[in-house]
Amino acid sequence: MKKRKTKLIHDEIANNLMYYIIHHIDTDLNLDAIAKDFNISKFHLHRIFKEQLNANIYETIKSVRLQKAANLLIANKNHTITEIGNMCGYSILTSFLRAFKSRFGQTPKQWRNGGYITHFHKIINQENRLLLANSDFSHLKPTIATIKDREVYYVRYRGYNNANLAREKLMVWAQSNHIGNHHRIEVYYDNPAITSLDQCYYVACIEHKDAKTPINASLPKSHIRGGTYAVFTMDGDYDDILRLIQWAYQHWLPSRGFSTATASSYCIFEENNNLDNQKRYKCLYHLPIGLCL
Repeated sequence: MKKRKTKLIHDEIANNLMYYIIHHIDTDLNLDAIAKDFNISKFHLHRIFKEQLNANIYETIKSVRLQKAANLLIANKNHTITEIGNMCGYSILTSFLRAFKSRFGQTPKQWRNGGYITHFHKIINQENRLLLANSDFSHLKPTIATIKDREVYYVRYRGYNNANLAREKLMVWAQSNHIGNHHRIEVYYDNPAITSLDQCYYVACIEHKDAKTPINASLPKSHIRGGTYAVFTMDGDYDDILRLIQWAYQHWLPSRGFSTATASSYCIFEENNNLDNQKRYKCLYHLPIGLCL
């Protein structure tokens, strides 16, 4: 029991740190100050993060910075490369250029001029089944909504192909706790149109809508950040979700003059709906947005 409780605490610390990194990525992230805020030593903060996420904190910060830059280069045409580097925590242009090319194999200018399309095709080519997903999303008309923070219970895995494991574990947990009134949510910490599928953090969540029903809190809790979102209603093949995310970030956002916000995108699936044998789904895809100023 004690070991399980410790695991739960450590999982929440790691997740809260990831949440903090994502939402403060444009600042100078001082780990000494962060560790103090978490009431834990920096040594133990590093150890717990590595233990839970199998990743180094500094490398994770670098990855989040570069993912944000990659998104901004596509959508924010009015900002210079130097400005975008600054928006992602790089105060020195040469450091940004070097880090970006090391990550994506091309310069920010090449990426902005269409290199991101080639990069996405390389990711899709990792999965033969995804090559068959070719839905047209141009007919989708999202609503723009202000969404409140959501409190969720979650299961996190690394690697897009582990998504089914996360879903299955979460649904078993929900059934064992007799949770009837809930939302089933999938959060995309990493943009799968930019990050290799085996490196993406995939988070399966349940938002419990009946606060009066007691829950055996054997899963950690977290928050999905509120804000302004474009909400797309989708009904299709599950393998199209990657294509939907790619289309939303790389086509819809720049065509509407919006920028991506720092928050993660996510899907809310039809209430209490399990995937059927045809992998069909109904969902509301939430894309965080801001203005290109």
